[in-house]
Amino acid sequence: MRAIKIIGALLLFTACGGYNSIDNFYEMHKNDDQVTAIRVPQFMIALVGQISPEMQALVGTTKDLRYMQFPSASESQAKFLNDQMNGFTTGNFIEVFRKNDDLKRNVVAIREKKDVVKEILIYNNDNIKGTFLYFNGNFDPAQVRQLAKNNEFQQFSNGLLPQLNLQTPGISTD
Repeated sequence: MRAIKIIGALLLFTACGGYNSIDNFYEMHKNDDQVTAIRVPQFMIALVGQISPEMQALVGTTKDLRYMQFPSASESQAKFLNDQMNGFTTGNFIEVFRKNDDLKRNVVAIREKKDVVKEILIYNNDNIKGTFLYFNGNFDPAQVRQLAKNNEFQQFSNGLLPQLNLQTPGISTD
């Protein structure tokens, strides 16, 4: 009986704690309605670095790059996305920048190992759309701080879709 309780507790802990991982979040929401989800293949990461010289330096060490865009026009959608970001920063991520304006958010959070930043998560919610931009690699903490301070992650997010030429196909009226 004691073994069943321990296994149950472990399953509950794993189920609750695992949701705070980028992999689980991405997999759970990539098929949601009106969601854009991009996992940039390794061979295309170099192309993405052409957005700016600073981003070229950052992207050069990137092993995994993901982008998700969600609708956020309603209060419930904005709260849901804000709660998701709060879940990440309650876990192993450390917030290095946060700006709150009612339900609007701009957050940069990192995971570090010793003196190297291993993961970067950038979240923006403007009450029209919410975006998550995720980098995994080996990054210089001073460079990450400077990019966050200069709002270059936002510029990178804005330039990502056009750079990859992944606009949603339209219906031709010809």
